[in-house]
Amino acid sequence: MGNLYWVYLVLPFCFGLVLNTLSQENSDSDVYIVTLKQAPLSLSYQGFNNGSTSVRLNKLYKPRNDSRSHQRSSSYISRVHDSLLKKALKGEKYMKLYSYHYLINGFSVLITPQQADMLSRRQEVANVVLDFPVRTATTYTPQFLGLPKGVWPRDGGYETAGEGIVIGFIDTGIDPTHSSFADDVSDHKYPIPDHFSGICEVTRDFPSGSCNRKLVGARHFAASAITRGVFNSSQDYASPLDGDGHGTHTASVAAGNHGIPVMVAGNYFGNASGMAPRSHIAVYKALYKSFGGFAADVVAAIDQAAQDGVDIISLSITPNRRPPGIATFFNPIDMALLSAVKSGIFIVQAAGNTGPSPKSMSSFSPWIFTVGAASHDRVYSNSIILGNNVTIPGVGLAPGTCSNEMYTLISAVHALSNETTLANDMYAGECQDPSNFDREFIQGNLLICSYSIRFVLGLSTVKRALQTAKNLSAAGVVFCMDPFVIGFQLNPTPLNMPGIIIPSTNDSKVRFCLFLFFL
Repeated sequence: MGNLYWVYLVLPFCFGLVLNTLSQENSDSDVYIVTLKQAPLSLSYQGFNNGSTSVRLNKLYKPRNDSRSHQRSSSYISRVHDSLLKKALKGEKYMKLYSYHYLINGFSVLITPQQADMLSRRQEVANVVLDFPVRTATTYTPQFLGLPKGVWPRDGGYETAGEGIVIGFIDTGIDPTHSSFADDVSDHKYPIPDHFSGICEVTRDFPSGSCNRKLVGARHFAASAITRGVFNSSQDYASPLDGDGHGTHTASVAAGNHGIPVMVAGNYFGNASGMAPRSHIAVYKALYKSFGGFAADVVAAIDQAAQDGVDIISLSITPNRRPPGIATFFNPIDMALLSAVKSGIFIVQAAGNTGPSPKSMSSFSPWIFTVGAASHDRVYSNSIILGNNVTIPGVGLAPGTCSNEMYTLISAVHALSNETTLANDMYAGECQDPSNFDREFIQGNLLICSYSIRFVLGLSTVKRALQTAKNLSAAGVVFCMDPFVIGFQLNPTPLNMPGIIIPSTNDSKVRFCLFLFFL
């Protein structure tokens, strides 16, 4: 990449109006991803040979995104897609969102189920899949993994670790102002990766100059989200700017600059570093704060990242549910990633945030390097001091109560309203619904809630329990973990009010919780 490329975007609002209008006219329409049998641009095939009926893979190549031959080829494939839609749908209304041509040959389109059936019957079509939602999955880690005395010295130290490598992040975008992504924090100047040909979008909230020699590319994909009417431009940003924080977090963990001071509210928490601090970052925003994302946008982001010449694609995202079909890896995202691997791109995907339990992993395909968060040594220690000065240890990143005051512990199952019984709501003790409780009984006291396997499975959440406690004017929350919830890693969820989670890893803690609930 000899220069950084900038592109100004001025039409997303108009595009959204067209899509929303078409969607309202066809209330039963939805977004489908159509894959054709013809090979994509990243694969070059040798055709039939000596009467053989097999098609043999001849070679792999990466046409430059800015080459004339690539532009002509992609334009031709896009015209083939348009022609197929016209022939198959015979004048009916539809809206094509994307043409995929580099990793998979296909397109996403807003159509009705009947039109999807018509397309699936075409000889040229290999697969028609209903678009599906996806979600995100997520300073001290280099030391914990032993990188300063292990991999980094073998690669020349942190000043060269990852140099020349471009990592493409499919995520919620990036905050370009963060010092983890600056290109002037070291006397060792960043090189320009000549093999990368991506662009940097320029919008009002992602101005010119956001990209540099460290952050070498940034763009966003939201056509499927706009089609569904869930895109909120004021909150989600029609640009590569991160409105959620997840993308900024994952980019800094993998490729953030070395030795960046971490300051929160004026307090110094040491220095942070990415795992490969000298690598370059290219951002392909396809997920958003208010709703997550959709496969059609993710496939477009993956396809573009491969065209741009990234060396690694990082996806800290998972589908909301198992993709439909006989085999999970036949879904368009995994098929695009297979072509990316065949093109020499290393694919890394998060295993997901749930588990360990059967069917909890959300990265399905053997060609993907799946990373699961097995363990770490980070603990947010907390404690509750009883009236007899006995201290019960636990965890939780939360503010404390007033040091000079004592509070009454109120068990949720003993504070139910007259209209609620455990017989008609056996999960009331998990504090998910404030209408189940007597507010006057709980007000000003510490509410004790049960932390069961339902929290691990996502059926109940700490966030809802905290909101229940707030609505009931509780002074704080104590979560007592069910003794049967064993071996599960607690997510370090910040508690926005005084609170503690008491794990079931100590007999005294278990007896304390059993005493509160059953005696």
